[in-house]
Amino acid sequence: MIFSNITCALCHHSCRLAPGEIGICQARSNVDGKIVNRFAGRLSSLALDPIEKKPLSRFYPGKLILSAGGFGCNMACPFCQNCRISQIGSTSTVSSPYHYTAQELVTIADKQRSVGNIGIAFTYNEPLVNFEYILETFTLARAKELETILITNGSFRPGIIRQIAPVTTAWNIDLKCFSKEKYHELGGSLELVKSTIEIAAATAHLEITTLVVPGLSDDEAEMETMSAWLADIDRNIPYHLSRYFPRYLMSTPAATPVEKLYKLKKIAKQYLTTVLLGNV
Repeated sequence: MIFSNITCALCHHSCRLAPGEIGICQARSNVDGKIVNRFAGRLSSLALDPIEKKPLSRFYPGKLILSAGGFGCNMACPFCQNCRISQIGSTSTVSSPYHYTAQELVTIADKQRSVGNIGIAFTYNEPLVNFEYILETFTLARAKELETILITNGSFRPGIIRQIAPVTTAWNIDLKCFSKEKYHELGGSLELVKSTIEIAAATAHLEITTLVVPGLSDDEAEMETMSAWLADIDRNIPYHLSRYFPRYLMSTPAATPVEKLYKLKKIAKQYLTTVLLGNV
């Protein structure tokens, strides 16, 4: 049977893939005429974390969450904090000690209730490049009344977000900046991220994180515009401002000055009830 090129409809890249070809995210591929995640069920990490580490500050504080990471990302931030698992090459040999079906992962999470686990979080890399696996996992988890959490860059088409939203109980979305041009440079789409935030806010618990990178997301006027936009959705959305440290392809600039974080927090607090600083 001869298979033709097909388009991945997950995000703004709309990768048109020939048989065997791999998309920009380095995770999704045309296999036998279907777009699939080549790492489905293979996890880069699996750990019980404090829920505050996600970060989620107002969702079951003090509890633990089974946190699963995968491989790949549909953005290409030069300051990526988890580049070893997110910014992989299409020819990379990926070693994974964890390989579970959705049902097996839910069973593990369920057994961990005895030590304070409340559910499953997909995090570390960009989880939604593994959309089908996560949708199956979350559907099974909700049937067990486990909480289901996504830590995501949010740069995905509304149809995808609307499919996953009914089985997602909490989100932390990374709002990297508030500029279409800067988002384009990072390989993302501000408009799609804004759409994801609006859908998540209407359907589940939502918190937002901005990594404050000098020259990208530390502009005070932009912070005011961004905070005002979030407040128009819900001024009670917890907002995390996280300190940048040089990583991946960026050896400069130096770490974000703490004084700048406090200044941006003061601006955001004019609009949002809860603004928290991270990595300080």
